[in-house]
Amino acid sequence: MQKYINYLKENFLTPEQYILRKFNDHEVILLGEDHAVKDTLNMVITLIPLLYHSGVYNLGMEFGASEDQADLDRLITSEEYDETQARNLLFTYNVKWAYKEYAEIYKAVWKLNKSLPKDAKKFRIVNLSYIYNWEGFSGMRTPISLRKVFHKGNIAAFRADLVEKEILAKSEKLFVLTGTPHAFTKLKNPVLDYNADQFYILQGDGFGNRLYEKFGSKICTILMHQPAVNIDTLLPDTTGGMQTIEAVMESVHNKPGGFDLENTAMGDIPDVNYHPVPYKNFTLKEVSDGYIFLKPIRQQQGCTVDYEYLEGKTFEEVQKNWPDKDWIPVPQNEKEYWQEVEGYVDLRKRYFRE
Repeated sequence: MQKYINYLKENFLTPEQYILRKFNDHEVILLGEDHAVKDTLNMVITLIPLLYHSGVYNLGMEFGASEDQADLDRLITSEEYDETQARNLLFTYNVKWAYKEYAEIYKAVWKLNKSLPKDAKKFRIVNLSYIYNWEGFSGMRTPISLRKVFHKGNIAAFRADLVEKEILAKSEKLFVLTGTPHAFTKLKNPVLDYNADQFYILQGDGFGNRLYEKFGSKICTILMHQPAVNIDTLLPDTTGGMQTIEAVMESVHNKPGGFDLENTAMGDIPDVNYHPVPYKNFTLKEVSDGYIFLKPIRQQQGCTVDYEYLEGKTFEEVQKNWPDKDWIPVPQNEKEYWQEVEGYVDLRKRYFRE
């Protein structure tokens, strides 16, 4: 334990300092978030002007549709900010994403752009997804049904191609906010396969994997502090490497910080959750290049629910476009809708099953 504490004390950087420094050596940084955690999104909001003044002019967001890119560009460069339009853009991509902090990212970019000289380069949010067709999805995932839902093709490939065309081909830099599984570059996930000798296969063709395969060290993954996945239950697990990191951070009074995992003592912290299944002596450096700690998991806050999210919408629109019906049943009324939205940001229940 002491070697981890010594490393952290000798190499301490704030989260913002750490992210900005990583752009000295990388073109695209993928920040793996556990969705709807308020602390993470507030950090991103704080980071936006710092990125701009460091020469990083693009923020990529998983929660946004490329079909709406022109409307988003207008929103964040307009004379007056339109709260309703911000909600509409999120609703178009995901009818259940009624969380204020994601929309507040739009507003933070608008404020930055508004403060810049008229002829200055503007900061841009790049929508990394497209509008999926959940209408008619029965809840059974088959090649045929998924081709109808994901009608523009594999979403990981879509995102990787978009980043190449919109960012790397233009010699720009990009900070990406995305769900943790999409941010992995080198890590290959074990996936259940009944016909495999060990009952799993390794899957390494996600968004980050594809970018890393083609562009190598231009791509970097940073993981937000979050629970891993328990090997037996597949539920969030705060033991293993996560528990060790919390013990180390407590030694510096839980000061928010960022640090490398690759080629450092912190990267040698053992992990015993789901990802190590195929590996021996698995450590955190296998998961990510870097790591950001804001708070202990028990102190993290879920996002703020936006109870105006459905204004101007019909509930039929919600039901027709409800995503992942096989994971979460379609709500039958607004009461059920808000119970689902509220339940997702109750992090104590999500992480600790209290």
